[in-house]
Amino acid sequence: MRVSLGLLATILLTTGIHLPHGEWASVTMLVVIGGLQHHGNIGKKAAERAIGTLLGAGIGLLLVAQQTWLGLPWLTYFMMSVVCGFFSYHAIGKGGYTALLAGITVFIVAGHGDNPMSDGLWRGVDILIGIALALAFSFALPLYAVYSWRYNLADALRDCATLYGRIINGLPVTDDEHVKLMNRLNTVMVQLRSLMPSVSKEVKISMTELDAIQRHLRMCVSTLEILGNTRPDVSDPDAMANLQSALKAEHRLIRVQLVGMTRALKSGASLRLNRPLALPLDSNLDAPVYNPLDGYRLLIRQMLSNISEMRQRLAKTAPRWNI
Repeated sequence: MRVSLGLLATILLTTGIHLPHGEWASVTMLVVIGGLQHHGNIGKKAAERAIGTLLGAGIGLLLVAQQTWLGLPWLTYFMMSVVCGFFSYHAIGKGGYTALLAGITVFIVAGHGDNPMSDGLWRGVDILIGIALALAFSFALPLYAVYSWRYNLADALRDCATLYGRIINGLPVTDDEHVKLMNRLNTVMVQLRSLMPSVSKEVKISMTELDAIQRHLRMCVSTLEILGNTRPDVSDPDAMANLQSALKAEHRLIRVQLVGMTRALKSGASLRLNRPLALPLDSNLDAPVYNPLDGYRLLIRQMLSNISEMRQRLAKTAPRWNI
């Protein structure tokens, strides 16, 4: 909607006042804000793209001027090649898109150096109009990264609860449904990582705090993977029932906290994160491991401790991300 309204504005403005080559204002609009999704990215990215476009327009006008003055096409071609080679070299590093846009804009304004100076000036004016309108519309109808971060994190926690239920209920960890859930979690963690810089700018949560939340999620997923692959094979139904009974409090608390965090992130009802939950009295993470069953218990209690810490961090930062 933002890009569509911006393009409509550039078309109406340039055609309404009969600007020559007005289509380049629309091209600039697309170049500057096309693909800028999240509000936390818009200011910096729009400024970078605007700088690249302005730089290219200025160089293009200089090339047209020297071609008009000297009338040496081969010199113009050589200079354009050198300039765009320079921009291409810098396009592979930091701020690369700025350099790439500068090179593209050189040709928009100058053509192959044979554009009349008046055409180059008009195209430069169109580019300035496109940049101004793009910057104005870049803050209209913003899409906040914090919402994507919240909903993706909530979905990841719900998938963790589903995987945990499958593991403790003895369902196979090699079937398609289990593998599909694990792959989805790994994909979501990558997406969450890419959203974090924008979230930090939008709601003023430090990257250190966001990294800590991400680390808790990663530990949760890793623990689930270990639990699934080291789950004790108890052939005696009574022994398995006794194990489940011994860990009944942990099972309930893990599920309650995962589902509670999911609902708080999606609905914004963050008060539920502050509800006190009593950990089992015997959940000692320093207990010695004598057999696979002890290791299984220790992993589950480690997971419970990790989830509790994650819940506390979400509760502490809720006034910022709950917008």
